[in-house]
Amino acid sequence: MNMNMSRSSRSPSRGLLKHRLLPPVALAAISVALWAAWLGWDQKRDVHPDGSTTGPYEAWQVVGLALTLLAPVCWAAARRHPAAAVGGTTAGLAVAAFYDWSDDATGLFGVGVALVTLGSLASTALVTIVITAMKQDTPPAQNGSLLPSSGT
Repeated sequence: MNMNMSRSSRSPSRGLLKHRLLPPVALAAISVALWAAWLGWDQKRDVHPDGSTTGPYEAWQVVGLALTLLAPVCWAAARRHPAAAVGGTTAGLAVAAFYDWSDDATGLFGVGVALVTLGSLASTALVTIVITAMKQDTPPAQNGSLLPSSGT
């Protein structure tokens, strides 16, 4: 058997594996990192003068996480990786929430993780659907140009 043939026969499957596995794994890793950057450092509940507690996160932290996640989700959806945009991001946020909240003594962290999972699944699916629909309405670029051709 020729060595070149065996290498070339393995190359397409390796490229296919890289093409299918890299985007969702990258989106999951980005999601975990962004969770840590926005929410991971704030672990204390705020005690108000009346004795009630809130937190540990402020609204601006959660909004910041959501807005920051828009960029990688839109990027993956625009590059025809909808499963990575939805599945990778959702899996990353679920893992981050589970890790962050698993020390909860009440056991209710599971409900929170489920809500984070469902919320991220719904929101990333919606964003992916919108980006994919917008991408289908856009004519493909000609000759590597970022702008549509003028047709002349």
